[in-house]
Amino acid sequence: LSLASVNAFCPPVTKSGLKMVPNQRMSRMSMSSTASTQDELKKQVGYKAVDDYVKSGMVVGLGTGSTAYFAVERVGELLKSGELKDILAIPTSVRTKEQAESLGIPLVTLDTHSKLDVAIDGADEVDPDLNLVKGGGGALLREKMVEVMADKFIVIVDESKLCDGLGPGFPVPVEITPFCHEHTMRQVAALPSCAGCKPVLRMGSSSNNQVDGDEIAVTDNGNYIVDLHFEEPIKDPKKMAQEIKNVVGVVDHGLFCGMSTAVIIAGSDGISVKK
Repeated sequence: LSLASVNAFCPPVTKSGLKMVPNQRMSRMSMSSTASTQDELKKQVGYKAVDDYVKSGMVVGLGTGSTAYFAVERVGELLKSGELKDILAIPTSVRTKEQAESLGIPLVTLDTHSKLDVAIDGADEVDPDLNLVKGGGGALLREKMVEVMADKFIVIVDESKLCDGLGPGFPVPVEITPFCHEHTMRQVAALPSCAGCKPVLRMGSSSNNQVDGDEIAVTDNGNYIVDLHFEEPIKDPKKMAQEIKNVVGVVDHGLFCGMSTAVIIAGSDGISVKK
């Protein structure tokens, strides 16, 4: 028998021991290609945000997440080349702090620099009014504390994050205190503006909203996160934001309303900007 005929009867075996037929191979190649394309789009908007909005001598807020990662990377790259000088940056999470330190980006905090020239970060959803859902990565409190103090807040996304209404496409995260957290979850779910939502306590890692562990997820600030799942678009995000924030036991939430200066969007037709 030739090698070709043997392969025809005996499909290749994966490391897991499963036989992989041609359709499976094509599917995996397609998934890999999609992931590669998605990363390339994220890199494009991350780099463009830094190139267009960050100048030497600025205090810059560094966001958290897979898209913001590329903006941080670009700041480090331009500092190393000398194209940017005298930059001070404020990270919005422990992992962004570690990335920035590895790239030699000088870091400060809000304690010493309460005013920022610009902050750059991703988003999980963006509506037509440029209201955002953020916090899928669990850094919503620090992100909001930093980004609300920036003269310009630049949001970087790929086109998959655009939506007609916030809610159904991505759960709204709410950071709450561990003390009597079940009580706080009930109080939030009972709000008129949250009618119909399903509150789910985040488990495992705080850096995503998938259940990937048996322990309650804990944020960088030592708090818990409740993800609010909606089947219908949120009618009034600003009202909901205010109602949730007024619940005693809530630290903050992932609704970023009226904060965006510009949203840079990478899509199949290129890069566009909404203001």
